[in-house]
Amino acid sequence: MKTLAPLTIINGRPVLPQGEPQLGAVRCEGDRIVALGGAVQPQDGDRVLDAKGALIAPGLVDLGVFAIDKPAFHFGGITRAALMPDQATVLDKPAVVRFAAQSGKPDLWVHPLAAATRDLAGGDIAELALMRDAGARAVATGRHWIADSGTMHRLMSYCAMLGLTVVTHAEDEGLTGSAVATAGEMATRLGLPSAPAEAEALAVARDLALAEMTGARLHFRQVTTRAALDLVRAAKARGVAVTAGVTPAHFMLSDVALGDFRTFTRLSPPLRSEADRQAVRAALADGTIDVISSGHDPRGPEDKRLPFSDAEPGMAGAETLLPLTLGLVRDGVFDLARAFALLATNPAQLLGVDAGQLQVGHQADLAVVDPDKPWIVDSNKMAAAAGNTPFDKQGVEGRVLHLFKGGAAVG
Repeated sequence: MKTLAPLTIINGRPVLPQGEPQLGAVRCEGDRIVALGGAVQPQDGDRVLDAKGALIAPGLVDLGVFAIDKPAFHFGGITRAALMPDQATVLDKPAVVRFAAQSGKPDLWVHPLAAATRDLAGGDIAELALMRDAGARAVATGRHWIADSGTMHRLMSYCAMLGLTVVTHAEDEGLTGSAVATAGEMATRLGLPSAPAEAEALAVARDLALAEMTGARLHFRQVTTRAALDLVRAAKARGVAVTAGVTPAHFMLSDVALGDFRTFTRLSPPLRSEADRQAVRAALADGTIDVISSGHDPRGPEDKRLPFSDAEPGMAGAETLLPLTLGLVRDGVFDLARAFALLATNPAQLLGVDAGQLQVGHQADLAVVDPDKPWIVDSNKMAAAAGNTPFDKQGVEGRVLHLFKGGAAVG
């Protein structure tokens, strides 16, 4: 492979872990960042990119996608994606994990999440140590919660010993059953099968108790209700090794969005009440939520052009992840440094990779971003494999202008 000349991005505003971005530059040699700041200058022979005042940010690390969709990821500034085990061939064997880990290179690095149980059936624990050695960065229960507390206790004990984080879906399926909406006024008006929001809090409470017992690191892929967020907040205060994530749908939309039976709003977990949406925004502001991910799950007409109760859940989220998060910066929920911690730094740390942050020695995964560039989300023109976005025809701001993976230009 041809060795690339060093890269220097000048006249940009590097997004650092603290403070407002100031004018400066970032210089990379090979696949690593070697210098950053206001005094950095390009050297003879460097490739030079003039950022023209745009942000220089770490490439996003998307934690928990259901499909590898390079065009959508590159559009959205995503350079690394943690792949959920729910694939046509479940990620429950070392060979399958090893193949997935190689599937996106060189311009996208895929970090497989190993299936917690064989065939994700919630019974026998899978070959976790072998899958870790094959490239799995964490262990996930997939789209479902493990109902058997004994199995979950064994899983957490084993993962604590292996140093692997457990990524879990937090809904007690004994309560949710075949529900497609959250119990409340909207579900009643529309006549949709619904389940109480407390199904999430019950699942969170059980898993937090087991994490505290075993010392395992636990990550809730999505926490979307006030009651569950209060439990996570209290557990963190006690010192439990727990982190929580959310997708933009749950800080942007409430169950009012279900009003026209549009199946692009059929999600898992389902959209919640306005009070829960506001609780999510508060949890993003106070640090209770650690990660914002896209939940990218492109679904075609065969899955979505159905009655609401029959449609498959999921949204194409990679392209809107960055601009919708930047919307919270404009709303004053948090600053730019915190935005990229949620989108890149924290998920990279959870996966144990040296990326997600502008730091000397880290991987040169970089996005040059115009945070104010307006555009309109259009489900018919998306780069994703399918355009099932609940934000169709919505105006947003924030666009990736240039993307680099390991110092090499993408696209």
